[in-house]
Amino acid sequence: MMFRIVLVQFAAGLVVSAVAGVVGGVPAAWTALLATLACIVPNGLFALNLALLARRRQTHGSTPQAAAPSALPLLVGEFCKLFLTVGFLCLLVWGYRDVVWLALITTVGAVLLVQPLALAWPRR
Repeated sequence: MMFRIVLVQFAAGLVVSAVAGVVGGVPAAWTALLATLACIVPNGLFALNLALLARRRQTHGSTPQAAAPSALPLLVGEFCKLFLTVGFLCLLVWGYRDVVWLALITTVGAVLLVQPLALAWPRR
C-alpha cells in the first residue's frame, strides 16, 4: 500500500513538473522534477522499511518479542525520512543554480498533500 502512495506522489510530481515546464520554462520543470525526487526517494525508503518490518513480524510472529510491537523502528524511520527530505531539498537549493522557488514550493506541497488523498482513495 505504501508503494502505491509513493507511485501516486511520483505521478503528482510529474504532473506538476509538466505544468511548471509549460508555465515557467525548463528551469522550473527541472526544479519541480528534482523537488519531486527529493520528496519521493525518502518516502520510498520509508515504505521499504515498513515492508521489511511487516515481513519480519510475519516470519517471527510466534515469538514473544513480535507479539508486542515496538514503535521505535517506525519513529526512527520517520525521523530518517524527514532528515533525508530536508537534506535533499537543501542540496537542491544549494546545488542547482536556476531554482524556481514557486515551482519548488508548489511541487513539495503537491507531492506531500497527495498522500492523504491516496490513502483515502478506495483500493481495487
